[in-house]
Amino acid sequence: MMPKPTMTDRCCDEACLQAPPGGLRLRRVLWIALGINVVMFGVEIVAGLAAESVSLLADALDFFGDAANYGVSLFVLSRAPVWRARTAVVKALTMGAYGGVFVLGQTAWNALAGTVPEPVTMGAVAILALAANVAVAVLLFAFRDGDANMRSVWLCSRNDVIANLAVIAAALGVLGTGAGWPDFAVAAVIAGLALSAAAQVLRQARRELALGHGAA
Repeated sequence: MMPKPTMTDRCCDEACLQAPPGGLRLRRVLWIALGINVVMFGVEIVAGLAAESVSLLADALDFFGDAANYGVSLFVLSRAPVWRARTAVVKALTMGAYGGVFVLGQTAWNALAGTVPEPVTMGAVAILALAANVAVAVLLFAFRDGDANMRSVWLCSRNDVIANLAVIAAALGVLGTGAGWPDFAVAAVIAGLALSAAAQVLRQARRELALGHGAA
């Protein structure tokens, strides 16, 4: 259930009057989430390149995408609902491109090259990423039933937790088999999650625009 707005949340200027309930609290949460994702992007991109893990690289770019997602959400938070719905459409298309183009393409490339990632680095960094994403998911849980824009933020956070668990499983798989296919399989799963979330957000955003929520 969305938290009941307080007098502080109802704001004092014209722009803030258009913010969703709990807008000031949500803004603080989004800034924290943005910072966590920027830091973890740097950690995972370095570790992914060092370990030659496509699932870590995919997760690193996912952190980057989420940081951009939170930044855009902060930008549109106090604007008219039309902007939140339209922005959700853009983000849904971006999520789809990330899952369908980059992750699947990189997975195919590594599979053809026969790359075998380094499993210890994969597992250690995935555990760190899991802790970061669980923290963000807990912070965002109260806002999961908001508009399409906030639903896209929640879905990204939820999917990140699932993806981290999958990367940990892939690291164990690579360690046990000495082959790269667990890494490739998990990267494909991450791509599927991105495509599924993109479809859900796009459907909700289109419904909101069609119902006239987008009146500026």
